[in-house]
Amino acid sequence: MTSPLIAYVDGGARGNPGPAGFGVRIERADGSLVEEFCEAIGHATNNVAEYRGLLAALEWAKAHSHRELHVRSDSLLLVQQMLGNFKVKNAGLQPLHAKARLLAHEIGRVTFEHVGRAHNAHADRLANAAMDEVEVRSKNF
Repeated sequence: MTSPLIAYVDGGARGNPGPAGFGVRIERADGSLVEEFCEAIGHATNNVAEYRGLLAALEWAKAHSHRELHVRSDSLLLVQQMLGNFKVKNAGLQPLHAKARLLAHEIGRVTFEHVGRAHNAHADRLANAAMDEVEVRSKNF
C-alpha cells in the first residue's frame, strides 16, 4: 500500500479583505515534491483564500485519480471546520466548505492536520506570490 500524498495549503489576503491568493504544494511522504501551484483570486478574505487553496488541492488530487490525501494547513479554522469540530457560520464559506466536503468524499480518504506556520512555508511562499500578482494587476489598471 502506498502512502497518501501530502497537500500543504495556504491562502491569504492583504487587508482582509484585500488582494488574495492561495498556494498548494503536493509532496510524497518522504518530502519530495510532486507539484506546486498558486493562483491569484482577486479581492477576498483570508478564510475564502484558505478554502480556495484547499479546493484546488482536492481538485488536483481528484483529477490525478488519487484516492488518499493528507491535507496540512496552518488555518486552525479550516482544519477544525473540515473535521466537523467547528460549525461553518459564515455564509460566504458555507458553499466552499460544502464543495470541499463533497470533493473529499469523492476522493475517498482525506485527512486533515493543523500545522504551525513554520511547517507550511512552501505553501505560504506560493500564496504570497499569488497575492503579489493580484497587487501588480490592480496597479496596471
